[in-house]
Order: sequence, then structure tokens, then C-alpha cells
Amino acid sequence: MQLRLPSSVSEAQRCLAEGAVPIGGATLVWAGWQRDGFPEQAVSLRDLPEANAFGPEELGGAVPLHRVDATVPEVLHRAASGVGTGAVRRAATVGGNIVGSTLRCLLPAAIVLDARATVLTADGVYETDLAELVAKRHVLLALRWRTPLASGYRKLPGEAGGPPPLVVAVAVHADGGDGPGTVRVAVRDGYEVLGDSTPYRADARHVLRELEATAAASLPAPARDALRREVVDVLARAAA
Repeated sequence: MQLRLPSSVSEAQRCLAEGAVPIGGATLVWAGWQRDGFPEQAVSLRDLPEANAFGPEELGGAVPLHRVDATVPEVLHRAASGVGTGAVRRAATVGGNIVGSTLRCLLPAAIVLDARATVLTADGVYETDLAELVAKRHVLLALRWRTPLASGYRKLPGEAGGPPPLVVAVAVHADGGDGPGTVRVAVRDGYEVLGDSTPYRADARHVLRELEATAAASLPAPARDALRREVVDVLARAAA
């Protein structure tokens, strides 16, 4: 297998057009290739500057999870730090986790940040939403978002060999105008990720009542309880 390491977007596009398979973080991709056979050529974005962006409101798809620190919002930092072991976090990447993994541990955090994805295809680069990113399994160049007032992430203990641990994520966003702002929530229950939102109010009881009228009301009782606790905590920090 030939591993191609483009250093420019145009070169990366050529790799995709010529059939190179994205390698992502390789932690899951490599195991699949060992089982099913290796492609003739693969492409990694680790040398591409656009895929290594790192700042308070952006994160490149090739950034390893162990580098995701308190520079980014708490919800994203905690999501990345809770993935696997240190060895896994040094190998896994942001794009590999969100697009290449069935667990998608960072996806709830990205949803509550209302992140947009810059993606790379053989035909060009464009911005899209997270739903299209995941559904079409695009090559992720970078995520970008606006800094929330406060955010939080809770990952409940899981059973060895059982389903993925329950994850809840919450972020409070200012409106930027005269509106009340927005509370965004996301839950990973099993392999499914649900996201929803409601207008921001400082009164946690009001926000929780409003969330009961969204898709979050259909969650199992343990997930609803964990979400309520995280919403209350994040609202308190947003008010402070």
C-alpha cells in the first residue's frame, strides 16, 4: 500500500481523484484493512496545514485527540480527553473519530457547539453541516464554531463488552442580538446521537420544561436524568 501525504489542498484533491482512501486516525481503519485487505493507496492529511488548524473556534480534522486541550470549549476538550487510552488518543484524530468511528464520541460536542464542517472532496472544498458530514462520510478538513457562554459534557460509566457509554453534551449560546440565546443539547444513547435546542432562559426549570417538548423527551429515563443534571450545571455557569 502506498501512503500519500499531501501538503496542499490541491494535492490532496488529486489523491482523492486518483482513488486514494482516507486513512483518518487509523485506529479503526487499520483493523478493517487487516481483515478485508489493504487498498492500493491511502491518503493522510497529517501534513496538510488546513487540517491541522487549532484555536478557540476551530479544530482541524487531522489533529490528534491528545492535543485537544482547554484552548477549545470545555465540552469539546472533555469529549476528546475521554476517548480510550492515552495511546488511542495519540493515534486517533478529530476527523477519524467523527467520520470514521461508529462511536463518534466528539459528535455530541460538535452538535451543541453548532459547528460547521469544512470538507474536502475530489471536486473541491466547501462548508456543510454535521448531518451531511456524517451521512456522506466526507473528508473533514476542519470544524468551526462560535464560542458558547458555557458548555459541559458528561460520560457515564459503561459496562465492559456492553453498549457504548451514555454521553450528554450541553452548550449555552448568546444570540448576538436582542434574542434570548439558545441552549443546545445532544445525547449519545447506544450508537445513536440525538440533538435538539430550546431558547435560553436563566431559569433552569423553564428550560427543562421546554426540553420536554423536544425529541429529548423520548430518551430513556437514565439519559433524561443525566441530561437534566448537565443542563442545570451549565445554566448555572452561564449565569455566573
